[in-house]
Amino acid sequence: MTTATEADVTDPGFWQDVLANLATFGWDLLTAVVAVAACVLIAWLLRFLIRRVVKRIVEGAKSKAKVDDTRALERSPLASVRVVQRTRTLGSILTNIVNVMMVIVALVLVFSILAPNVITSLSLLTAAVGAGLGFGAQNIVKDVLNGIFIVAEDQVGIGDVVDLGLATGVVEFVSVRITHVRDVNGVLWYVRNGEITRIGNMTQGWSRVVLDLTLPKDVVLEDVESLLTTTAQGLAHDPRWRSRVIGEPEVWGLESLEGETLVIRLVIKAKPTAKDDVARELRERLRAVLLTEGIDVTGIARATLEGAEGALRVRGANPPTLTSTLPERPTWRPRTPDQPTTDQTADGRDDEKEGDA
Repeated sequence: MTTATEADVTDPGFWQDVLANLATFGWDLLTAVVAVAACVLIAWLLRFLIRRVVKRIVEGAKSKAKVDDTRALERSPLASVRVVQRTRTLGSILTNIVNVMMVIVALVLVFSILAPNVITSLSLLTAAVGAGLGFGAQNIVKDVLNGIFIVAEDQVGIGDVVDLGLATGVVEFVSVRITHVRDVNGVLWYVRNGEITRIGNMTQGWSRVVLDLTLPKDVVLEDVESLLTTTAQGLAHDPRWRSRVIGEPEVWGLESLEGETLVIRLVIKAKPTAKDDVARELRERLRAVLLTEGIDVTGIARATLEGAEGALRVRGANPPTLTSTLPERPTWRPRTPDQPTTDQTADGRDDEKEGDA
């Protein structure tokens, strides 16, 4: 056997085969390196494009708000802040997707170039493993897809106060699979995006403070309502509070009669983050004013409208507008054959007769 090995080594064809195999392997290795480099270049270009788009959107939001710092966007309209949050979150998600996809593509290309037979022989096993992972990871896929839609549709953002059904609190982080919510007790809840079936966002747009004042039944409603409106307007126009109040306060009037007391409802719109502060200040001012006027304040309770009542009162109160002179309602009367065809007034009398009269 030794003689045969030595003969093979001394055979010129053996070295030719070795050189041919080395050349083939080197060419395959070079091709694999080029494929990996191409994947890295494509990933870099895609990440650069994502960063460029995110930067353009963020810079556009800051230029429209006329600020230089992103944190200063808190003083700008809500839409600008949410555009920045949503864009950066989507940018990070797309960057992670690009990284994972490029790594998978590079590995598949390398194995297909260096060991095509292995890829062919493992195709059936790969299909079986993929099917198993598909059944086992369906919840993960559901979480990821739902998370992408939550971010893309701007349902929640970092800093929002939300009710997810599973947890209620402040959103600290939104990822593609899990949303982090911190409740009032400091507990950090990790909520899977696939388990979120409804979202109640308490910090988008505006919020409403609803106060029910319980007063003695012998008060004059018109005077009390005027006093409440004046006090609430003073809060809304106060330089220290006007940035936290949205719109003018409304007195919805007498809500109920309970024994020897009357319940009058006062509402005011405020920024969601300042709702509790506005409610406390308004209660203090109302109590002080009512006591000054000698009106006994039985209670000032904060009401939470839910269900049908809450849905019907979303737009507020819409009482009829009272004017000093009401227009005369026109009436219709059939014209008799002997009646002249002149223009008639609303009460059926013609203009000529009224002029003669």
